[in-house]
Amino acid sequence: MRHDWTLREVRQIHDLPLMELVYRAQSVHREHFGDHKVQLCSLLSVKTGGCPEDCAYCPQAARYHTGVEAEPLMEIADVLDAARRARVAGATRFCMGAAWREVKDGPQFDRVLEMVRGVKRLGMEACCTLGMLTADQARRLKQAGCDAYNHNLDTSREKYGDIITTRQYDDRLRTLRHVREAGITVCCGGIIGMGESVLDRCEMLRELAAQDPHPESVPINLLVRVRGTPLAEMPAVGTLEMVRMIAAARILMPRAMVRLSAGREQLSAEAQLLCMMAGANSVFFGEKLLTTGNPSYAEDMALFEQAGIAPLEPRT
Repeated sequence: MRHDWTLREVRQIHDLPLMELVYRAQSVHREHFGDHKVQLCSLLSVKTGGCPEDCAYCPQAARYHTGVEAEPLMEIADVLDAARRARVAGATRFCMGAAWREVKDGPQFDRVLEMVRGVKRLGMEACCTLGMLTADQARRLKQAGCDAYNHNLDTSREKYGDIITTRQYDDRLRTLRHVREAGITVCCGGIIGMGESVLDRCEMLRELAAQDPHPESVPINLLVRVRGTPLAEMPAVGTLEMVRMIAAARILMPRAMVRLSAGREQLSAEAQLLCMMAGANSVFFGEKLLTTGNPSYAEDMALFEQAGIAPLEPRT
């Protein structure tokens, strides 16, 4: 395990001839995982829209006109019904996302804590993404049974100000420290296709790999271009750029679950399999990923069966 990668080293890995890069990544994957099982994760938006932030990629920001209507925090019973359905379908991790800038203490946070307890009673991993956290809030999530907390860096520090102005890069790192200190595993990755350079992508990977320990979960997202957001007209990112990011992440963070996340709907079946060959060993499934499209469950299961890929089994 290394935490001292230089930007130059990361760029050299990223730019390897593709066949060599995928071979190296697959070799690292086999060494640390030994199989081709894929974890199925389900993501539910428990509080949708109305977010005060200005993340340029996000259709849930209140200031953009994307057709996403603000909705109140879901009831506990409805969330747990969704978690049960996800578990029956094969999900071993259930992630609950709320369109908040930051968590505020009070009845709504207490409701989320009860959602976490309920998911744990189902025998699933419980993951949350709720915005910024204080140290005490992270501690309370841990006490409720939260296994993982998602809080992405999104991009490099240098590019960050072009994407978000309503919070600082160091705010994200501070939340990650609170999560780690509370004993919750870290789910942290980023997005490609937002107009960033290859160096920006490599710097984001370097920042992730500099964390000690590495994030246990590293989602790699492909920008979903949503009408009404500032990034709606960005040019499409090539499939092989996604493969390079996943392979580099696998080499830099050998034991992480590298998650093929948002944007899968834009990838062909063959492209998704190439990403898995490059080290992706987790996907989010279901027809929606928060508020944007995602391949259907039937499509995913058919792809896995054709490729001989077995989903990780739910806990008993």
